[in-house]
Amino acid sequence: MIRALIIYHLLSASLCSLTAVHLYRYKSTRAVQRAVLLGVLLLMGMVLSALLWPVEGFAKIQLLAWGVFLYFPLFVSVGIWILWSEHRRFALGLAFLLLVTLLITVDAFLVEPHWLQVTRVDLTSSKLEESLTVVVLADIQTDSPGKYEQRVLSIAAAERPDLILLAGDYIQVWDPDQYQQESTELNRIFHEANLTPPLGIYAVRGNTEWNNWKDIFQGLEVMTFEESETLDLGPALLTGLSWQDSVNPSFKVTGGDKYHIVLGHSPNFSLGEIDGDLLLAGHTHVGQVQLPGIGPLLTLSVVPRSWASGLTEIQSGKYLLVSRGIGLERGLAPRMRFFCRPEVIVLRLHPAP
Repeated sequence: MIRALIIYHLLSASLCSLTAVHLYRYKSTRAVQRAVLLGVLLLMGMVLSALLWPVEGFAKIQLLAWGVFLYFPLFVSVGIWILWSEHRRFALGLAFLLLVTLLITVDAFLVEPHWLQVTRVDLTSSKLEESLTVVVLADIQTDSPGKYEQRVLSIAAAERPDLILLAGDYIQVWDPDQYQQESTELNRIFHEANLTPPLGIYAVRGNTEWNNWKDIFQGLEVMTFEESETLDLGPALLTGLSWQDSVNPSFKVTGGDKYHIVLGHSPNFSLGEIDGDLLLAGHTHVGQVQLPGIGPLLTLSVVPRSWASGLTEIQSGKYLLVSRGIGLERGLAPRMRFFCRPEVIVLRLHPAP
């Protein structure tokens, strides 16, 4: 991956430099038009190379972000500087493009990653005898728990839920000592939140967890699922899935007469033989980037793209709900969101009238 990044940066920087030199040397209207065309082709080339480069997952979005939010603004800035005196109209057009790009950058990196949305979903079922409020928190996925996570849990507490479900990926770091340190801090934040839903708090394992992930909930009344298991909560059944079972598109879950909630980290399990009324998952982050008219750039899942976010009725009376998540993918991924705000999901489950 490091080699791919170096090659990508060298190619992008070289193309930007060559186009800028051409623009500087030839300032005629025709040369400017050629440079603008080259600039458009440059941007398209960086986007295509990012998408086609031999890297996987969020690393592609990282390459795309370098092209859109670094090289393109630099190229446009140089163009404004070169053209300002002799081609003011072209320079002003480039300045407008630069302003739009900078506004998108501010939104994607500074605004949306912490612009929490409370998503409310109402469902009815003849299997329910009483109304239930369920809060779903997916992909807290932090490497430095703090005020943001405190705000997430305070929002959850303010809903006074009957049930809280945690869909995995709580901390993402690569050093075991740091993982333990951040686990201790997140544990403290959970303690201070004083969450006491009458039906309990349940947590499944995600793919960023270390083997000691349960330490995050030490001393808390949180039941964790290391293996898949079905529990009778009274008004409903709850099945918590292991990470391996949630990612298995051929997994089978049996149900019963009661309303059945199935909680996994990945939504892949929803393609299996799941006897459940409400299937809950996270993991996708909806790619953290959605483009208008296109949707997420990646879903990290084998489910249909339309299933990878929000509520989907996959069969009559059987729903899949996939959260956009709360935190961000770490490591090689850019810490950004675009048209993909983080969310706390509040479910209102009601008996059928």
